[in-house]
Amino acid sequence: MSARWNPSVTVAAIVEKDGRYLLIEEHTPEGLRLNNPAGHLDPGESLIEACARECVEETAHPFKPTHLLGVYQSRFLRAAKNGLNAEEITFVRFAFSGEISKQIEGQALDQGIVRVLWMSLEEVRASAALHRSPLVLQCIEDHAKGQRFSLALLHTDLSVWQI
Repeated sequence: MSARWNPSVTVAAIVEKDGRYLLIEEHTPEGLRLNNPAGHLDPGESLIEACARECVEETAHPFKPTHLLGVYQSRFLRAAKNGLNAEEITFVRFAFSGEISKQIEGQALDQGIVRVLWMSLEEVRASAALHRSPLVLQCIEDHAKGQRFSLALLHTDLSVWQI
């Protein structure tokens, strides 16, 4: 029997303020890329907690998710290079919209984050070749068209915190 396939579960914060979207610029194996504040779900946390954590770690802005924007799936193929094997990764992304607070002064950003920036929808569209994944733009497009779902769609069983 073959090993069970496990997609990577990720979360993303989609934040808009005064017509501009919060993005980060980060180092990746593919070079410098733009991304939504995003990252992996960690053991012992809910999707909402993971999204709030990732946003503050990557931007120094505390984030309060208020709506589920959508659930997205993508497949990424990383070519073999520098002695590393090729990789095929499937991502399942839970994207949230919400509110941010003032940036925490002096807080260091996650390793690999170069800067935090605000971009208009037009600038995000124009920079698509630099996006870490096609989900960066898709999530922002869905936010811009007003897509929002209640957080009540999500349920986290107490067993998650009992590890």
